[in-house]
Amino acid sequence: MTCCPTIAEAGRLLRAGAITSVDLTRLHLDRIARLDDRIDAYLTVMEEPALSAAERADAAFRAGVDHGPMHGIPYCLKDIFDVAGMVTTCHSRIVPEEPATADAAVVARLAAAGAVLLGKTALHEFGTGGPTFDLPFPPARNPWNRDHHPGGSTSGSGAAVAAGLAMAGIGTDTLGSVRSPATACGLVGLKPTYDAVPRRGCFPLAFSLDHVGPLTRTVDDCARVMDVIAEPARGGGSYGAELGRDLEGLRIGTLDAFHAAAGGAIDPEIEAGFDNALAALRDAGAEIVALDDLPPFDALQATALTIHRAEAHTVHRAWLAERPDDYCAISREKLQAGAALSASDFIVAQQARAELIARYRRATAAVDAVVGLSSFTLPCRIDDPAALAATYRRHMRTPFNLLGDPTLSMPVGVSRTGLPLAVQLSAPAYGEARLLRIADGLERALGRMNAPPGFAWEEASSTALPDSTTRS
Repeated sequence: MTCCPTIAEAGRLLRAGAITSVDLTRLHLDRIARLDDRIDAYLTVMEEPALSAAERADAAFRAGVDHGPMHGIPYCLKDIFDVAGMVTTCHSRIVPEEPATADAAVVARLAAAGAVLLGKTALHEFGTGGPTFDLPFPPARNPWNRDHHPGGSTSGSGAAVAAGLAMAGIGTDTLGSVRSPATACGLVGLKPTYDAVPRRGCFPLAFSLDHVGPLTRTVDDCARVMDVIAEPARGGGSYGAELGRDLEGLRIGTLDAFHAAAGGAIDPEIEAGFDNALAALRDAGAEIVALDDLPPFDALQATALTIHRAEAHTVHRAWLAERPDDYCAISREKLQAGAALSASDFIVAQQARAELIARYRRATAAVDAVVGLSSFTLPCRIDDPAALAATYRRHMRTPFNLLGDPTLSMPVGVSRTGLPLAVQLSAPAYGEARLLRIADGLERALGRMNAPPGFAWEEASSTALPDSTTRS
């Protein structure tokens, strides 16, 4: 089996009695024990609690109780969410070493749905900064090539899911931090509509830009996780209600003006992957249209960064004053940037935000979704500070946090050097079902991404799962 099993495949096996949740959990714990030292995805592995949760999931199945699509499924969690009885480290030495008293909302929803939490994963410190070696915990590595950046800040969850060390990951996205590791690691990463997934129990970075979302290996799996963690889909039903439908009659706008703002810095292989994705969408029946009068990309980017800096500095102001040297250098620099902003700067940025959103809404009113690039360049080396600093400017993810619209990054191929290529899709607020339908159509046209070399399921697992390949 080249690809790791999906949530859908494992769910069928669980319900058929071909495997138990304890079996599935042990398989993942075994892979973590043997493979995680290559990519440092996990900060904490919760072996005993995970096996106990799996035993409860199996007992419920035996009693005829089925809690839904995540029942018995092992997942991982960015260590920025609270889990009762555990310290939420935020990958930092700053936070008090006091265990959380309650689960974050998303953790509680997954527990109620019978999901199995394998452990808490690495991130960029407090969801900002970057991969760095001046913290007590190592940075996560990209499983496609461990010398390269796995994307951030939800780096550990992205690396774990791509390597088959979890079946899904939960992360946060403030300026692109779910979609960035999805892009770098060949995953589907969804930033849902703002507040569609509750943020309670998640350490904040920037209040009005923070989103909570899933990382999965397929679009179908993404919909299954959303059905558990998110507020009910608009109109009721499942977030996957439109999966499998063709794209005939749908209009998808291209963000050519945003691409032009890259100033010729787009990697040719990424451009080729994007063109291939457009052709696949056309072949699937969608109408591809160029959008006019989009708001300036640079204005969207600058406005989002101003709001981010102001809000993030507000969160960290006391610690920055009292314990600045306890932050890693790159986090301290980024967080202190907000100190130079005035209340007037913040208000002007919020006013600009409203105007930019209104202009974007007018420009996209006649389309069902938009498609564009996610990153302009391939993942850089993790030990190249200049390239790392540049990579956080060379992408198109930030505007969609400002807009609050559901936005998804997904793989569309692999470069000649063996690193994933990706595109980004976005739909109007609460349009996740339509967005996932389009992404599913593209995934079916291009094929599902394989596991990174060395992490294929049968190659790296002492026990293979029974075969289950029929999609439902």
